[in-house]
Amino acid sequence: MFRVLLATCALMALAACGAADARDEQPLPAIEACFVTADRSYPVMLEVASEPEQRRRGLMGREHLQDNAGMLFEYQQLRPADHGFWMYQTLIPLDIAYLGAQGEIVSLRQMHPCASSRSSDCPAYPAGKPFLSAVEMNAGYFHERGIGTGDRLVWPANGACKP
Repeated sequence: MFRVLLATCALMALAACGAADARDEQPLPAIEACFVTADRSYPVMLEVASEPEQRRRGLMGREHLQDNAGMLFEYQQLRPADHGFWMYQTLIPLDIAYLGAQGEIVSLRQMHPCASSRSSDCPAYPAGKPFLSAVEMNAGYFHERGIGTGDRLVWPANGACKP
């Protein structure tokens, strides 16, 4: 009986810690931005991941992403071409745009969820070109709108969303 009581208390403590972690997780700041092509602009709402832990977590565990929403990953220094993103514990397929210093898209990749419980089994999706930031959007977002390399992300939008 004592073992059952001890196990029950331990499980309740673990559950409480998990609930506290979920409550303590602060929502990321969000900005309005626009993807700008030669003839159109596409407004988006982007959560901003600028701290290492925010970038590490990214969109892990999300079951849904609004149509014109995504996440902007900001870095202070240029990232090398072999640096990339992975999809460990990410539940939805995503597209990623790697951006240069002026917000220009230098590379686009399609990324697929990784079902493995081991992070080492999940593939990385390197940029292939140096980049300063990256934006993850729902899979198909860029292709469906004709957004490609050379197009750019303007943020904050502040009325600057003109082709």
